[in-house]
Amino acid sequence: MSFCCGASMIGTKGTLKHFRTHIHNVPILFCPVCHRVEIHYLIENEYEILADYAHGDGAAEVDFSEYVDQEGKSLTENCVNHENEDPMDVVHSQIDMALDLLSFAKQLEDTEWEAELKKRLGILNGRRNKLRQRRTSV
Repeated sequence: MSFCCGASMIGTKGTLKHFRTHIHNVPILFCPVCHRVEIHYLIENEYEILADYAHGDGAAEVDFSEYVDQEGKSLTENCVNHENEDPMDVVHSQIDMALDLLSFAKQLEDTEWEAELKKRLGILNGRRNKLRQRRTSV
């Protein structure tokens, strides 16, 4: 499982920019709290090689999936949530995990971690409220 700032990261595919080259369909991990993006650790080397070659060739755009065989690599098995899930389910899952961690931080009496988790819960609660508003206004 991949974590960032206490939240589990969401497995998805995205477009990354390497100098002037846009590389599409790159397996990435996305943090729903701080919006940090990481290249999936199982394909980091392949990404770097492709990015360097594409940039060297002056390619403006490249599709990662056309050049890198991802078969046999379970890129999303260690992700708690995935991009095709209902956003409200993702937020609820993230809130549940943060609450579990908060309980553990309290047991450890780690006040700094508690404060970070409370901040994270505030952000996630704001996202949940925005999702609720969108659903009721549609």
